[in-house]
Amino acid sequence: MEILFNESDESTDFGYVRSDKWNDTKVAEIASHYKEIIKLLGEDPSREGLIKTPERVAKAMMFLTQGYSQDPVKILKSAMFKEDYRHMVLVKDIELYSMCEHHMLPFFGKAHVAYIPNGYITGLSKIARVVEAASRKLQVQERLTNEIRDAIHDTLNPMGVGVVIEAQHMCMQMRGVQKQNSVTTTSAFTGAFINNIKTREEFINLIGTRLH
Repeated sequence: MEILFNESDESTDFGYVRSDKWNDTKVAEIASHYKEIIKLLGEDPSREGLIKTPERVAKAMMFLTQGYSQDPVKILKSAMFKEDYRHMVLVKDIELYSMCEHHMLPFFGKAHVAYIPNGYITGLSKIARVVEAASRKLQVQERLTNEIRDAIHDTLNPMGVGVVIEAQHMCMQMRGVQKQNSVTTTSAFTGAFINNIKTREEFINLIGTRLH
């Protein structure tokens, strides 16, 4: 797996120092394109406030699309354990940030992910990491929902998987129809979440209930 960058924070006796390590070749290449885009938009990329903007945008885009270098299956298998537990495991309110592939504007919200184990479980944090890996690239919400479902289903082979995503899309709020309060909900299910109405209803009720 190619690592595009590595970010770390270092502290010294003199205060805070931020240390970033990036793929300099890719940063420079991406930045050169953004410099031309700034020109085409009618701005002057050589003025003080914009001199470093192409590089900053290049690094931001590499961070926001780091999912291309991550494998959800490997994430799940890194903490996969045998366990005789056959009831629903739900991780809800997982924050997600992604990029609409149509306009390259952000969409963000929450994912609710559940599965019913069939001999194997995975670390709870790995569910959130799968959401992160799938969302950190150019996406549409519908495909993102399916990718999260399929990664869990194909790796753990559970009795069922349920995924619901609620998100706000800046391409609807900042441009076009400009509906700031709209929320898009998508869902994807396998196994028991399709075949058993009570299981699906339990999942929907749990994600709508505040137990904490």
